[in-house]
Amino acid sequence: MTEKNKNLIVRLVSALALLPIVLTGIAWGGWWAGVVLGFAAAACAWEYQQIVFKETSALTWFVVACSALLPFLPIALPKDSAAGVIAVTGVVVFTGWIWHLLRGPIAEAPTRTAHVLMAFFYGAGGMTALSQLRNAPDGGWWVVAALVITWGNDTSAYFAGRFLGRHKLYPEVSPNKTWEGFFGGFAGAIGFLFVQKVFFFSGLTVADCLVLGSLGSLLGPAGDLCESMLKRAYGVKDSGKIIPGHGGMLDRIDALIFNAPMVLLYVTFGRGLLFGST
Repeated sequence: MTEKNKNLIVRLVSALALLPIVLTGIAWGGWWAGVVLGFAAAACAWEYQQIVFKETSALTWFVVACSALLPFLPIALPKDSAAGVIAVTGVVVFTGWIWHLLRGPIAEAPTRTAHVLMAFFYGAGGMTALSQLRNAPDGGWWVVAALVITWGNDTSAYFAGRFLGRHKLYPEVSPNKTWEGFFGGFAGAIGFLFVQKVFFFSGLTVADCLVLGSLGSLLGPAGDLCESMLKRAYGVKDSGKIIPGHGGMLDRIDALIFNAPMVLLYVTFGRGLLFGST
């Protein structure tokens, strides 16, 4: 068995082990969903800081804790979650500035503070969007739709690229991605959404599947490429080792981080603006 096939098996086993945990948390909703999403946000904040700073400090743990807290706000404060997000974000910005004002290095303080804020918001923003989405009517199914778009695109792109890939998509950032994989992922995202519509979630319309699948097929790969760009900039192969076969949490949910806010915006505003539905 080749090393590539061994890695594929490890990836599949990891995915099959994690999928029931994620779906159970989403299905139960409330604090259970908060635990799943909060853990993912915290892991992303930890990995981002390790990539960029390559060190651990009290500020590192503070940012991890605030990131874990953020997805709980739509659950604990359903009517005031926006105010809660703004308040916690303000505390992170304030703490980052004061920390570097007192500890330095002064010349790098603005850049390091910006990275602190990005570490906080990178994963926590997307996971909080999913938490907010879970509170919407049929929220559990809309969260699943965000997962279906992302995983359908990623899986279809992987196999299309593996068996058909010839033309590189963006080799300077991600040498393994191909245009064949991109278009395979595009078809997969839309196709898997139609599967969800037919068998599980009749509330999805044909227009929903086409619009969300298309947007997710653009934003998902963009999220993947942006995370690859971050790792390449800092000379890192994987964001972490928390998920066997996948690397770190950022490696696994980089596309979802971009897709989650898009699905929330679409469900909250887009359907009504585009199609006059709610």
